[in-house]
Amino acid sequence: MSPQLLPIVLLSISNVFMTFAWYWHLRFEGRPLGLVILLSWMIALAEYCFAVPANRLGHAVYSAAELKTMQEVITLVVFAVFSVVYLGERLTLNHLVGFGCIALGAFFVFKGPLH
Repeated sequence: MSPQLLPIVLLSISNVFMTFAWYWHLRFEGRPLGLVILLSWMIALAEYCFAVPANRLGHAVYSAAELKTMQEVITLVVFAVFSVVYLGERLTLNHLVGFGCIALGAFFVFKGPLH
């Protein structure tokens, strides 16, 4: 896999795990908080196993700011899918406009210096 693509794939996998770690329990509100925290930590460990290599390998081709920006955009995409598919929530126009503003910010991070 290309050095440019590998960090994106790893960050995407990482974000799936982290989204589950943070939000899976919202469908199981009756579970004890301590148990939810423990299970979430276990899921987050898997997330770190993808995020750390993604950033370490990715830093060979991307700046730290670019990696962070990629991670944030991937997080929004993964979260949007998760909230609709797993939590059964709707995305509204307000959500899409807000996500679009963040995507516009990402465009400027990757565009390079403005003159």
